[in-house]
Amino acid sequence: MKKIVMMLFVILGMTTTNAQLKIGDAMPSFQLLNQKGVSVSSASFKGNVILVDFWASWCAPCRIANKKLGPFYTANKAKNFEMIGISIDTKKDKWLAAIEKDKLSNVQLIDPNGFEAKVAALFGVEQLPSAFLFDKNGKLVAINPSLDQIAAQLKK
Repeated sequence: MKKIVMMLFVILGMTTTNAQLKIGDAMPSFQLLNQKGVSVSSASFKGNVILVDFWASWCAPCRIANKKLGPFYTANKAKNFEMIGISIDTKKDKWLAAIEKDKLSNVQLIDPNGFEAKVAALFGVEQLPSAFLFDKNGKLVAINPSLDQIAAQLKK
């Protein structure tokens, strides 16, 4: 219970200090490590439709979403679609185990600062899971899009 209350205070603090991205905003630039410890820059995905998905291994709704997003990514990755998972896990081993268990093949990055994650603050993440869909020009077209909305963007 103490963890839940603390998490709510942290989320509330994030929402009052960080403005969430708005439709039409450009994708923020960031650089994080992947599961192999290699630094990955957001700039390397330019020209693709990009879904940035914030999640954590301990977040049950995130793990349920992973079961839908993983197969969707696999089926659509050849259509200039990239999905960037950004975890705010503080325990790398739990993050890696979740990637394996959920069979995620898309790019996975970690901002290991938990609710102090700088990249989450750049996006104005207010809850988990949170997803941001960017068009091929890097402009935000949807927040927490459905799979149908993502598919429609891929057809454009």
